[in-house]
Amino acid sequence: MATQMAAAAVVPSSIVSTSTTPKITASTYTSLLLSKAHHHRRLAFNPILKPSPLRLTFLPNKLRSTLPLRRTNATAPQTRCLFTGIVEELGTVKQLGKAPHGGFDMVIAAKTVLEGVNLGDSIAVNGTCLTVMEFDANTFTVGLSPETLRKTSLEELQSGSLVNLERALTPTSRMGGHFVQGHVDGTGIIFSKVPEGDSLWIKVKAEKELLKYVVPKGFIAVDGTSLTVVDVNDGEGWFNFMLVAYTQQKVVIPLKEVGQKVNLEADILGKQVERLLSGYISIWSS
Repeated sequence: MATQMAAAAVVPSSIVSTSTTPKITASTYTSLLLSKAHHHRRLAFNPILKPSPLRLTFLPNKLRSTLPLRRTNATAPQTRCLFTGIVEELGTVKQLGKAPHGGFDMVIAAKTVLEGVNLGDSIAVNGTCLTVMEFDANTFTVGLSPETLRKTSLEELQSGSLVNLERALTPTSRMGGHFVQGHVDGTGIIFSKVPEGDSLWIKVKAEKELLKYVVPKGFIAVDGTSLTVVDVNDGEGWFNFMLVAYTQQKVVIPLKEVGQKVNLEADILGKQVERLLSGYISIWSS
């Protein structure tokens, strides 16, 4: 154990020698080495006597300085977060205004994602990982940098717009979707919406550079929603998926019209495999 700890032992005096240099005559014995400020004490057990319970009480020695502490203030160091792509609720944009840094500050009304929220927490807004800068009982505020506006469809939002919301994954969360980082790879355009019974087929056009990571029956995050790809057409540059009736009521995608943008994040596994293989290919081709 890396953390130094002082220990006090409570042992029956009839079986313990507490002298610093005990005489050991038994052929077999058990010794327990305890350390405190580099002074050692050896406890010799007489194997002839009946075993007696040994209780150890450990006292921490500067333990708090070595353990990670939970921080709940805005200056807490940022950590990498993961999401599942399972939307927790639809929030409503209440205010969107320019910020001094050149981006925008956005105020969103919500309920579920505000439970247990702290300053500095990450919340996915339409699949984009954003940091909570302010919050109250009914709303929270996030900042949108110029780069975020360029890379995502958030620039199209206005007061009254509905957005998908999801809190970051915790060790006790259920993994119902797939690993979503909240790092949008690019945007796609809704190409068609075709109902079939109570389900809805949606076709999305995407850039070739992003489409190469999209595979049939694979995962993709569309506006932060974990979805299963049905078909991919590389020649025409589109992929499609189906939304069942329940999902249509819980996410923002069905509310968008043909021609509107959606945020896209490809499965991270595909990008990692490509990165690894490109290294091997370059080595063998050289």
